[in-house]
Amino acid sequence: MSRALTAKNLFDKKYTTFPFTGIWLEVFGEPTTDGIWLIYGKEKNGKTWGTLLIANYLSDFTKVLYISAEEGTDKEFQDACKRAYIDPKNKNIHFTEYETVEDLYNRLNRRKAPKVVVLDNLTIYNEELKANGMKKLKQDFPNTLFICVAHEERNKPYTAAANMASKLAKVIIRAQGLILIVGGRVPGGTLLVDEEKAILYYGTDVKK
Repeated sequence: MSRALTAKNLFDKKYTTFPFTGIWLEVFGEPTTDGIWLIYGKEKNGKTWGTLLIANYLSDFTKVLYISAEEGTDKEFQDACKRAYIDPKNKNIHFTEYETVEDLYNRLNRRKAPKVVVLDNLTIYNEELKANGMKKLKQDFPNTLFICVAHEERNKPYTAAANMASKLAKVIIRAQGLILIVGGRVPGGTLLVDEEKAILYYGTDVKK
């Protein structure tokens, strides 16, 4: 049985957070550097592009590994990285194609392991992470932030692994019409993946 905390004990606890600024601070606040974020949406609505923008921003603060398990690292993914303004000189963000969860465990147990891991897409990892796999990953690496990308079906994250990720997630982001709608245990709001195309989708009301 864990020790119960007084209100003072609770408020005295310290956490490591990302020192976000600007629109990122307005929408995300200063989120802790661990746990699970979920990004989901229908095809061609800006999931990967938006996730790359977030990964690129996080690389300002720590080492990021982006696992492009579904698309791989082909030309289309390369083009998406360019649209996300990822600097080729940025040594804090690395990319890989699909690797097994076992290989990911081995990577994360290394001394200079990444502190942010993007799993794109959970459809590929459904067999490995369904049931308690996602929960175990979070428990085994309590100081790592996992950003999980998922497809959408009937307005909900698709696959069992994605459903579990949504239950565990501190931040839930829905990509719709090239806008990221941010919610969860953060202030919340919207981020434009591409302002010009987002306006074409929504008309003049981009926060619809």
